[in-house]
Amino acid sequence: MSHGSSPAAWTAVLVSLAGFLVGGIGLIPEPNWVVFTIGVVLAVGALPLGKVMSLAGFGSDRVKGH
Repeated sequence: MSHGSSPAAWTAVLVSLAGFLVGGIGLIPEPNWVVFTIGVVLAVGALPLGKVMSLAGFGSDRVKGH
């Protein structure tokens, strides 16, 4: 049982965290909307990235019966 610990899952999580970090930095001390938007694109783009990597064979195998 892998519990989703795969390169695809870890990559998606790390890219999402990087997006939140960049977006948060873009909001302090004065809002920099370009940096914030880059963070949002990174965070939202992490989901399709993880799915594509999973379909490419970097995901974990599903356990039958779950």
